[in-house]
Amino acid sequence: MTERFETFTVLMNRISRNIRKLKNQEMAEYKLRSPHISCLYYLYKSEGLTATDLCERCEEDKATISRSLDYLETNGYLICRSKSAKRYNSPFVLTPKGAEAGEKITAKIERILEEVSVGLTAEERAGFYRYLTVISDNIDRVCGDLANNQ
Repeated sequence: MTERFETFTVLMNRISRNIRKLKNQEMAEYKLRSPHISCLYYLYKSEGLTATDLCERCEEDKATISRSLDYLETNGYLICRSKSAKRYNSPFVLTPKGAEAGEKITAKIERILEEVSVGLTAEERAGFYRYLTVISDNIDRVCGDLANNQ
């Protein structure tokens, strides 16, 4: 049991750390950080998303997304369609500069996903994601149970 715990936690931490490292290395030319990359990627794949939408898709907290959106807006990557004071539920869209960065980010992500999938069949990869989703959902449930029992 201990070996299973160690293997699981070490591998998950290593994967997470390497994903952040890849995001930061691949986008250094743009002076973008990991949460910025996620925001640009999801905005590029959509017609516009709110900060609430981005929190859900990026799995980041409200403060991180808010700081990321402020940085990206200040640096010309996106604009908010609403000029009201309460912008959290207003859609953000990419500027031409943001769309260009989003296109490059998406291409790099697709290339990296192909590289990390070497040695897996499409069925194995689908199974892996299915199992990973089950594990993630189970961990969410356990965390929820723990929070409710405190």
